[in-house]
Amino acid sequence: MKRLTTLVAAIIASLLLSLLPLLGHLSANFSDSALAANPPRKILSGWIPYYSINTSVPSAVNNSDLVSQVSPFWYTLKDQNTIADLYTPANPNVPMAQPLSVLRGAGFKIIPTITDGTDIDPKTGKATSMVLSNLLANPASRANIVSAILNLVTTNNFDGIDLDFENFAYVDPLSSWPTTQTRWVQFISDLSTALHAQGKLLSITTPPLFDPATGKKGYYLYAWSQVAAMIDQLHIMAYDYSTSAPGPIGPIGWTTDAVTYAISVIPASKVFIGIPGYGRDWVTSVTGTCPSLPINYLKTVAPGVVSTFVMHDVNNLASSYGAVPTFNAKYGESTFTYQKVYNGTTTDGSLTTCTATRTVWYQDQQAFSLRANLVGQYRLGGISEWTLGMEDPTAITAVRTVAVSIAPDQVMANLQLFNPTVSGGSGLSSGTGPSNSIGTPVVSGASITVGTPLTLTGTFTLPDKTPVAGVPIHLQFQSSPGLSTSSAQTTSSGWTNVLDAMTGSDGSYSIPILLATNTHLRIVSDGSWQRTEGDSAAIALSITRLISWAPPSTLRSGATYSITGQVQPAEAGVAVTLKTTSGPLGASLSAQSATTDANGNFTIQLSNAIAGFYSYILSTPADSRYALSQSAPVTVVVR
Repeated sequence: MKRLTTLVAAIIASLLLSLLPLLGHLSANFSDSALAANPPRKILSGWIPYYSINTSVPSAVNNSDLVSQVSPFWYTLKDQNTIADLYTPANPNVPMAQPLSVLRGAGFKIIPTITDGTDIDPKTGKATSMVLSNLLANPASRANIVSAILNLVTTNNFDGIDLDFENFAYVDPLSSWPTTQTRWVQFISDLSTALHAQGKLLSITTPPLFDPATGKKGYYLYAWSQVAAMIDQLHIMAYDYSTSAPGPIGPIGWTTDAVTYAISVIPASKVFIGIPGYGRDWVTSVTGTCPSLPINYLKTVAPGVVSTFVMHDVNNLASSYGAVPTFNAKYGESTFTYQKVYNGTTTDGSLTTCTATRTVWYQDQQAFSLRANLVGQYRLGGISEWTLGMEDPTAITAVRTVAVSIAPDQVMANLQLFNPTVSGGSGLSSGTGPSNSIGTPVVSGASITVGTPLTLTGTFTLPDKTPVAGVPIHLQFQSSPGLSTSSAQTTSSGWTNVLDAMTGSDGSYSIPILLATNTHLRIVSDGSWQRTEGDSAAIALSITRLISWAPPSTLRSGATYSITGQVQPAEAGVAVTLKTTSGPLGASLSAQSATTDANGNFTIQLSNAIAGFYSYILSTPADSRYALSQSAPVTVVVR
């Protein structure tokens, strides 16, 4: 990717500032499409370079039904402590927060890519080899790089990071690969540990490797088999097969060989196929004497010279020269040849002309469809486009067609909550469907006294009501003080797994629970290649403390009594207020307060000078864990 970046950056048009505010509207319109009733599998991801956000961001957002994550191509590692921001200098009038907000608003995971920018000597400005490899060899500098990456991810709340360290393969000598491999594996181990401790993902992007048994090792220094357990994603650069001579960009057989080796050492769900949104145009022969070309022209016209174009421009290129593209089934790509005449003058001012024969190779909608089908065939994580926005719309349509054909079944989760007349205890059972006979329904937003037994029931089904039997399910609470358990695991979305089980043969479940504090709760199921995750609507519940007290039924006027009681759950320092809600004519309707001790006990002094009937109520205030809590009214006779 890095070699292509410089070329493409030089020809990208200026940023269209007015486009970004429209993206949310475009995405909203797309969500209303007919595809919403039959959503495709989200198999498309890709890179968003700092120099083409005006095309890459809309491409991602407008295809959000296919895209689950994107990789902003905005950073490069300069030294052991410095990750340079390439975005801001290229887009001074569009703060980085703006496209990030759009991408997050579309629901994408953000996993930026960091390239290796350590090869340029700051003193000479020339490329040097082995810089990053040597930094990774030193424990101190390696730790600094890990720290810099972790800081970038956590400070910006990214979902993870993608490493595109191509200098190992294309700048450093081949003889260095065995040494660099060891350093690379240790670095990946260190970085994986640091990122995973923060709940972040680690992705790597590398050129292809192949099964060593075939004799085709590929770029083996990236050691897929050794880093497999440490990484969350592998993006295979299945392009740049032909660079110096005309040929396919990434032959389908070559790509498949890399994929089959990858899934033999890495879980298939972690593997993504890199696909090119660009093509190449080679000069194969020249007749005549070509004119001197403008200094800003890419190169002189001569055999072997190659230029690059984006996929959505290829039809205009072919039609302009009367060429008819043909699809090469062997390579799974399209190609055509055309002739271009160059008229002008030589360096001495003489008129001259030449004709160049040029051969084009690129991947089109058929090519994208073939590679998308590999996702279904091998159950891969997806395909990754370099870069989003280069593609022709027909190619995305082809990918969507495949994605719909391999889409997982949609799982529908139903959740109901009941207050049973008899406590069901605690734990999790399955196989009992919802029934009004198990108690009184409890709606979202209700207040429940702490310790009240509740029962969650529901079903997991497909849209046609087919039960989803034997699927792992998880009761989750929204993260809140007082809800932790020794086995609880908090997800990145702030939900905590509390109990695990499986649905019954009829797709149903029954969960007896006791709630300790205010919470939201939901039930979710695991996803798989065959089905999506099931996710019920959340139920919000307010929990009130239980206030117990036993005042005497009669009191003597003018005497002072110590009234004791208890608040549960037991906790020191809870404010308890005794309020007189009614009394005889002339009586003071006052309030007295006390605080609980460590056992939740409290004592309040009560005295009334006027005889008659008094009504009292005890209460504790609302806080982040409990709603306003009140005892039942008590009537006392003062004689």
